[in-house]
Amino acid sequence: MQPHSLFLLASSRKDGNSEQLARAAAAHLPAGVKQTWLHLADHPLPSFEDLRHNGQSYPAPEGHAKVLLDATLEATDLVVVAPLYWYSLPTLAKRYLDEWSAWLRLPDVHFRDRMTGKKLYAITTHTGKKEEVEPLTESLRLSAEYMKMQYQGALIGWGSRPGDVQRDTAALEQAQAFFHRQG
Repeated sequence: MQPHSLFLLASSRKDGNSEQLARAAAAHLPAGVKQTWLHLADHPLPSFEDLRHNGQSYPAPEGHAKVLLDATLEATDLVVVAPLYWYSLPTLAKRYLDEWSAWLRLPDVHFRDRMTGKKLYAITTHTGKKEEVEPLTESLRLSAEYMKMQYQGALIGWGSRPGDVQRDTAALEQAQAFFHRQG
């Protein structure tokens, strides 16, 4: 299977600091790695409704949910690109991950089996202390663990105003090797 990285951009702002850092890292992916970039804002999902305990089954995904499911299953590597919002993931990323609960329960999809062994990465930027990013990264690590994926760690940069991350020389240096290491 050809390596395929799916970049899930979860910022409400296009070309923000997290996306800029992700693009810097992606520039150093090995030749031949297919890249798909999806702005989650371009694929809005409704609030997740948990149907597990009321006797209903989840409907087959349509529209934006189907696009995201298909892209997720096609990729070998998932890269969640999300600025730190209130010590956690932005709503766009959380809604995407919430959909996994439904996809797990679609009998013909075999979601967990097809996610097993895939790699999950995080790329984020923040404006506070580095340890404030831990809830975001821990959420993704635990999600990967639950899905039997390989969590590859986080690339963390600093930036508030668009372009600030371009002055974070340490993060830009780490970006060069981010996809070449094991988490």
